[in-house]
Amino acid sequence: MSDAAADPKRKLSAEEVREAPGLDDWRHLASGIRARFRTGDFATGLALVDRIGAAAEEADHHPDITLTYPAVVVTLASHDVGGITSRDLDLARLVSGFAAEAGVGADTSGLVELEAALDSTAPQHLGDFYAALLGGEVGESRDWVEATDQVPSLWFQSPPGPDDEPGAELPPTNPEQRWHLDVWVPHDEGERRLQAVLDAGGTLVSDAEAPSYWVVADADGNRSCICTRLGR
Repeated sequence: MSDAAADPKRKLSAEEVREAPGLDDWRHLASGIRARFRTGDFATGLALVDRIGAAAEEADHHPDITLTYPAVVVTLASHDVGGITSRDLDLARLVSGFAAEAGVGADTSGLVELEAALDSTAPQHLGDFYAALLGGEVGESRDWVEATDQVPSLWFQSPPGPDDEPGAELPPTNPEQRWHLDVWVPHDEGERRLQAVLDAGGTLVSDAEAPSYWVVADADGNRSCICTRLGR
């Protein structure tokens, strides 16, 4: 890693994260880098969480951790810079080492992060309502509500108009639908997830912005986006 990339206060690009060594267990999604370790039982997972917690306290850099009976999911991000830094990569490598020492394998297949989006002609006017409804906080730009430990982030966007770029390259917004799902998958999972959706009866609405995202629709015409960090 270059001296600039090693700066613990510098936000790394998606490409720098993807090319960093020692991160085979991790994938970059919407809010951070994420790994899932298949522990197989609760006691093994709890022991792994204890080791991660101790290392996080020592580094003064704290991940989000989900412990379930068969797995531990860890998400890392540097909230002070709004992205990924060398601090996250260093802790990620430590966590992978702990898992390897415990004989626990990582499973990158199926890693996913969900965001909900609402089309609105006045997106900045909706934040206070949905923050109150969901028990969250409005983001600085006021067109989104920050995720909490119980609900995913929620954001609002203006529907693309005929003169918008790059929206002009995309089909017009479905007038009967205002909510859509943004499903974030790893950079190496996007095309496979798209094919799975098509095989399940979905249709491809647009690939104009691929591989950053594909717009897909269900049999009733409801649209969602399959999103990756590529090209961002």
